[in-house]
Amino acid sequence: MAGLGVWQRLGKWRRLLPAVLLVAALVIDFFTPATVSAAALYAAAILTAAPLLSLRGTVITGITAFVLDLAMFAYFGYHGTAPEISELAMVATVAVIAVLLNRLLYHLQGRLRSARDIAAAVQQAVLPDPPKASGPLRFAARYEAAQTDAQIGGDLYAVVDTPFGVRCVIGDVRGKGMEAVRSVAASIGTFHEAALHEPSLTGLVERLERAVTLEVRKTGDVIALEGFITGVVAEFPPHGDEVRLVNRGHPAPLLLLADTVRYVEPGQPGLPLGMTDLATGPEHIDRVTFPEGATLLLYTDGLTEARDRKGAFYDPVDRLTGSRHPGPDALLDALLADVHRHTGGRRNDDMALLAVTHAPENT
Repeated sequence: MAGLGVWQRLGKWRRLLPAVLLVAALVIDFFTPATVSAAALYAAAILTAAPLLSLRGTVITGITAFVLDLAMFAYFGYHGTAPEISELAMVATVAVIAVLLNRLLYHLQGRLRSARDIAAAVQQAVLPDPPKASGPLRFAARYEAAQTDAQIGGDLYAVVDTPFGVRCVIGDVRGKGMEAVRSVAASIGTFHEAALHEPSLTGLVERLERAVTLEVRKTGDVIALEGFITGVVAEFPPHGDEVRLVNRGHPAPLLLLADTVRYVEPGQPGLPLGMTDLATGPEHIDRVTFPEGATLLLYTDGLTEARDRKGAFYDPVDRLTGSRHPGPDALLDALLADVHRHTGGRRNDDMALLAVTHAPENT
């Protein structure tokens, strides 16, 4: 993994590798006895050109390697000998193979780009960017999938401006792969529709509960207790300085105010969505004061379970205490940069972040 990181940091300089190998082969051939051959380096230069250079660059590298090898044989006085013919045939064969590999990689990369474009479109459809503002509230969201090339995974978030106030949700679907993505799509769709029509926060959560339970039963390949979503639903009423929270087995949100950061623990523990059969009482709503200048940070456990090389978990309270940011976008950018420093760039789980700031009236 360390070697891969060095290779990625080389960037465009990687394209010089075929030329470096050709120069090394020429130097070895020129300054060593005639019995020493640099054929392996000529072949390596040609083969490395296939994934790094264009078709034209690959062809030029192959021709250059062949000509240089031929020139070295002429320099040492070999003319039509068996070793000369054998080595030149090998170099020519490798050049042909490199051209074929270059074309194959070109088409595979085209398919990969297409798949990434589709994944980005799916992410935008399923997890659209939240509105920048609604009244005094300012919003920002970030999403990082555990897989480097993935666009979407099993975490979700949404922000909806409704007649009952701004409603937000963040959640973490149990499981990975397409099943998790389907659950994300179903949950987000239900939330967007129900948030606009359910007058009570408890009614909204009940709609989500029914949607998750139905999705679990539709899959038919996991038992009910294994199909669930942990989540927090937040409601910011049109008037007043408070936020109402329903926490269903999810990591507690963070409340940032001035230089202080604290967890907003639920007053009563709740089971994840999809485990309604085990519920024992009515939905519990926590009411939290949310004055001007405050920020509510909703996140999935990819944040708090991020580890450094020694296995130490990331502590957002400790890392954010004493820091101030001009808005939710700046907060999330700084937070992600700090997490990346903590983990060394490694990602073991999806991570979704949603920040809501109560901005002063004059901003």
